[in-house]
Amino acid sequence: MRKALLLMTALMTALGGLAEEAWQASWIGVSETPDVNQWSCYRKVIHLDEAPGQAVARIAVDSKYWLWINGELVVFEGQLKRGPTPEDTYFDRVDLAKHLRKGDNTIAVLLWYFGKHGFSHKSSGKAGLVFDATVDDVSVLSDKSWKAMIHPAYKSTGDPRPNFRLPESNIRFDARNDIEGWQNPDFDDSSWAAVSEYGVPPCVPWNQLVERPVPLWKDYGLKEYENAAELPTVSDGQVIKAKLPYNAQVTPYLEVEGPAGQLIDIRMDNYKGGGPPNVRAEYVSRDGVQAYENLGWMNGHEMHYTIPSGVKIHALKYRETGYNTEFTGIFECDDDFLNRYRQKALRTLYITMRDTYFDCPDRERAQWWGDMVNEMGEAFYAMDPRSNDLAKKGILELANWQREDHTVFSPVPAGNWNKELPMQMLNSVGYYGFWTYYLYTGDIETIREVYPAVSRYLSVWKLGDDGLVILRKGGWTWGDWGQNKDMTILYNGWYYLALKGQLHMASAVGEESDLAGIREKMSSIEQNFNKTFWNGTAYRSPGYNGKTDDRAHALAVVSGLAGPDQYDAIRQVLKAEHHSSPYMEKYVGEALYMMRFADDAISRTRKRFKIMTDHPFSTLWEDWRIGGSGGGTINHAWCGGALTLLSQYGAGVAPVTPGYGTYHVLPQMGPLKQIRTTVPSVKGNIEVELLNESDAFTMKLNSPADTTAIIGMPKGPGSTVTRIEANGTTVWQDGKPKGLHDLEFLEETEHYITFSVQPGQWSFEAH
Repeated sequence: MRKALLLMTALMTALGGLAEEAWQASWIGVSETPDVNQWSCYRKVIHLDEAPGQAVARIAVDSKYWLWINGELVVFEGQLKRGPTPEDTYFDRVDLAKHLRKGDNTIAVLLWYFGKHGFSHKSSGKAGLVFDATVDDVSVLSDKSWKAMIHPAYKSTGDPRPNFRLPESNIRFDARNDIEGWQNPDFDDSSWAAVSEYGVPPCVPWNQLVERPVPLWKDYGLKEYENAAELPTVSDGQVIKAKLPYNAQVTPYLEVEGPAGQLIDIRMDNYKGGGPPNVRAEYVSRDGVQAYENLGWMNGHEMHYTIPSGVKIHALKYRETGYNTEFTGIFECDDDFLNRYRQKALRTLYITMRDTYFDCPDRERAQWWGDMVNEMGEAFYAMDPRSNDLAKKGILELANWQREDHTVFSPVPAGNWNKELPMQMLNSVGYYGFWTYYLYTGDIETIREVYPAVSRYLSVWKLGDDGLVILRKGGWTWGDWGQNKDMTILYNGWYYLALKGQLHMASAVGEESDLAGIREKMSSIEQNFNKTFWNGTAYRSPGYNGKTDDRAHALAVVSGLAGPDQYDAIRQVLKAEHHSSPYMEKYVGEALYMMRFADDAISRTRKRFKIMTDHPFSTLWEDWRIGGSGGGTINHAWCGGALTLLSQYGAGVAPVTPGYGTYHVLPQMGPLKQIRTTVPSVKGNIEVELLNESDAFTMKLNSPADTTAIIGMPKGPGSTVTRIEANGTTVWQDGKPKGLHDLEFLEETEHYITFSVQPGQWSFEAH
């Protein structure tokens, strides 16, 4: 219990939610017994003597809410799924000042209670709302003076229902039972019952309230479908396929005219994406002209409306919502395939961001941490830094859901899953997970908070008499989708990378006493890895009978356990063997870049991702074929590893010190002749243009304030750089630096001539 309280304090401190602000409002709810997929309405009228200068509300529910002030929609789908810990709940902070006025003001809240667990949500078991606002010096609090009722139009559909991984239910809305205008100031709620009070936070079953660490959703507004001009104005009873511009998170809208009692079915084209049923909706009409927006979001490329014959169609539209970030990262090159691949990777990344990073937006919406490690890495090169908050949220959740036996598991938050995937967990807490987050953000406080959980988890792992890690089954011994997994090598590679990440983190947070023990374990792996697994031409573990595993070779390289004298042999393995899933393909590509086989990395990306890049879908897939391993969804962002690699290695932009205080630009263009990239670092955008011509190499750099950039002018194979100019001045000639003023020569290596430069615009040209 003490450990849980300490973790909770750490979480709330890190997320800005430590309760210096005591809650005054009470949790409230309807008197009816909570039920699955229950929708309820709340109203309160307050009087203000003046229009407020300040008005901030703290709002929490289980599970989602929509907020209106004076009939104006202020929050579209508030509240994050539970929870920051297995017991606790998030809350929103909402600025209401511009929506309130002098005189009477009507607050209206529609609450959707999931009422069941999922792979992305742990139900509290009770529907409830708490609303705690300070309007200048006036407190506006949820209490027994509020009115509420179950919304009679919202029900559940019959079978088939969404698969058990989803906490959301299908939504059936019967407009004949609608409460028209209930959000508006002039609505008469005198017949509504007073709410029940459940207690002031923190109280069971919602417990501690932690401030939402990510922004409210970006609302793109109602839009016309791409084929709006072709959609019928009167239904013939056939499925109407309304096309979206791309795979998106959307809520469907309709405006129709017809008799009462007509059933309209609404679902996406990938309603069964990944195998089992996902979410759908039903609308039952009232008489006359009517409009309806289904508030449970769906995703796909087409919205399918099945509207009874003869019903007039005045409008079919959609509202896209999503994580509030901008696509500020850019990578463009002279290879059309890579540009198209990256665009699909970007779209796939965005559609797997919402309450958490998740594996897919249809079948599960679950924060599998293997997926998240890849997604987080992509976001560092694709999204503005607001996306870092979603990574931080996931890191804190993973640590705060740690079990008493010190194991960690994902997906979390979750109410109906608790199995550890050991290799995914090693990846998560280690070098590519927590450490990479720190390297790109400089957020040492988060690392400081979670380091004890990392240390506890890695204490579960032990070395055997052979000096290598003892394999742990966990709850699901998952190494990757596909065949020919050399699991013993994979375990050792991931464990070593976890130790490497722990070593860096321990040093960063000042846990000096841990360093010797970590180094001792790493040294044991180093001494025994090649001795046990390398046969002179390939890595194979004793007793493994499958085909040589490309994944195992990738981990050997990216971990540093393989050395340069093995690179040529490993290169041949990676040319011949293609067993990795799209998830592990990221590490194969990174291994090729690290061995400086950039041509191979691009060639392999083109070969492996050709089918899905050329496919009409705007997103990348879970497996190499739709419907393949794991159900084969059409939108798994773990496919986007090459998005990261193209900027990190192709353009060569990556932090050297945490938070981009120092970063480098060390291009590996391979066959590419032109690259233009913008990297949205926490210090500001880094803009790079590269041009590789037969007689010159040109680099243009716009470096943000408070940074030092290490730029490397590449030395081509067998060629000699005789002269380098910086902003028109010769700074290198005939093997020596010269004329240095605003930059510093660092060194000449096998592959680069490097300089250190300060913020500003730079133009380099090498001959």
